[in-house]
Amino acid sequence: MNSRFFSPRGSALTLAFAAAWPGAFAQTVAQAISLPETTVTATRFAEPAQALPLGISVVTADEIRASGASTINEALMRVLGVVGRQDFYGGGEYSLDLRGFGATADNNQVVIVDGLRFSEADLGGTRLAGIPIESVERIEVLRGGGSVLYGEGATGGVIIITTKAGSGKERRNAASIYGAAGSYGLRDLRANATVAGGGFSLDVAGQKRNADNHRDNFRSESEALSATGQWSNDWLRLGVRFARDSLDTGLPGGLSLAQYEANPQQTRYPDDKASIRNERAGVFAQAQLGGWEIAADAGRREKNLTSLNSGFPYDYDIDATNYSIRARHEGTLGGLKNQLVLGADHARWTREVLGDFGSTANQKSRAFYLKDDVTLAGGTRLSAGARTEKIAKDNSSAGVATDDKQHAWEFGVSHPFTSGVTAYARAGRSYRLANVDEFGFTSPGVILKPQTSRDVELGARWAYAAGKAEVRIYRSLLDNEIGFDPNAVGSFFGANVNFDPTRRQGLELDTNHALTKTLGLRVNAALRQATFRSGTYAGNDVPLVPRKSLAVRADWTPAAGHRVSGGVKWVSSQHPDFNNACSMPAYTTADVRYAFQWQQLEFALGVNNLFDKKHYTQAFGCAGGVTRTIYPEAGRAVTASLRASF
Repeated sequence: MNSRFFSPRGSALTLAFAAAWPGAFAQTVAQAISLPETTVTATRFAEPAQALPLGISVVTADEIRASGASTINEALMRVLGVVGRQDFYGGGEYSLDLRGFGATADNNQVVIVDGLRFSEADLGGTRLAGIPIESVERIEVLRGGGSVLYGEGATGGVIIITTKAGSGKERRNAASIYGAAGSYGLRDLRANATVAGGGFSLDVAGQKRNADNHRDNFRSESEALSATGQWSNDWLRLGVRFARDSLDTGLPGGLSLAQYEANPQQTRYPDDKASIRNERAGVFAQAQLGGWEIAADAGRREKNLTSLNSGFPYDYDIDATNYSIRARHEGTLGGLKNQLVLGADHARWTREVLGDFGSTANQKSRAFYLKDDVTLAGGTRLSAGARTEKIAKDNSSAGVATDDKQHAWEFGVSHPFTSGVTAYARAGRSYRLANVDEFGFTSPGVILKPQTSRDVELGARWAYAAGKAEVRIYRSLLDNEIGFDPNAVGSFFGANVNFDPTRRQGLELDTNHALTKTLGLRVNAALRQATFRSGTYAGNDVPLVPRKSLAVRADWTPAAGHRVSGGVKWVSSQHPDFNNACSMPAYTTADVRYAFQWQQLEFALGVNNLFDKKHYTQAFGCAGGVTRTIYPEAGRAVTASLRASF
């Protein structure tokens, strides 16, 4: 790594890492492990996380509930400290950025919901806030390249969302109702229920959330509903899923710096608005046949957007289908344990832009992958995998199309030095092609090349009696990175380009430690660099990527029935422009929540942005050294809630 990464500017956070590292690390490494083993599905089948040669973080349903998060985005930002930027719409949506991709983060990470790809194939973003938060069992974040198992666009990582119905756990009769009211006109109503018996189960979850929000013309009304019915016995599980969500919201737009400082609540676009409708349906199956475990998923998604932007309508309909089949075989040969995973993914995505300037965009992909892990007698795990994916994209308004075949590979090794300490290393190749909005808006005569990345990562994890910790150091060297350059040669308003070579590298630390039987502490910290290696912007930071972030979260049970949780999150400054002539200020926010449980009732009071800090996470561009197009965040917000469980 170059010396800038370890410059004195990073020393304060490095010391914070050391200070946050649990005191129990001074204990004997061979201390017996008493915590339950963490099981994840990021490898497309459930298995223990400790031996995996990759970095992964998990957020559980209990942690989501304790944090007071009302959306998946909020849960990841609060519990794991993931950097997020406010979405243009209301309804609590944020753009998440796992490893420093800035404005193109959504196209450089993949979202999976119950086994199927959920990411869009355009620049419209992936709407996670439409998934009822009460339906979520856990969220896994696979850090870094995941292209072998998840395909195009997984250089930054993969977010895997598993619902309670999709977890494969035995279902039991249960229900809960939740109601909340709070600042900025918030009204939030949720309900979920499980009915089970005789191998059959039905899970239903719903949410209705209305809020005036913190700016003029930012009122939002959202609804979400999901239902899963399934049947299972000792070797087979079959089921069907359905989900629907909607959002109606104002679009307040961005502010100049002068407007933001004078009144961050104002809007420049009092008549702009948008409506989004999503609907998902699918079937799934899972079977254990001898030494083989086989799983299959098929689903269809529809998304409809209507909007009015400065008097101009922009409406479109999306229709997407996904099919996935995969199998795992475990066996032993000559004292070696072997685990083979192979599978195929097929996807079709179509968008119809409506109106006088309408267009039709299509994407089709077909992929095959294989991954094999061998565990030696001493516990050393060797892993190798490969994927081949054929991708075709076209857009009737572009006059060009892209049709290509890409390959991903990865090698990994992990070794348990003691019963609780495992170190790992991995290397691989990941890729993405320009999406249907990018390859049609380039400088005249320019055809965008595929983006590729060479990824390496070293890590270590420690599970011990009082907690667990993981540290990772990574580097990704990208060639032909795809993105929008406002200064593109041959264009007046800018164009999508293949940038000169870029680099992502960094250090990540996750710890979860029980200070006492009633007080737990979670720390997530990151040092990251996203820079141009050569060319016009050589040495500059990629826009909208902070170099440092730190999140500290505590959970305290002072007495039976009482629970206090809260956290502090700090994000360093970042540049909104390629020339790095402007800087968005660093910000620190805090949240706290108190909950009292009395029999089947929970009363809770939560405060977000506890110290009422004025800040913003989203901005675009720079003029004369002044940041412009600023999207302000909310000030202090109080929420009171009541939950009844049955």
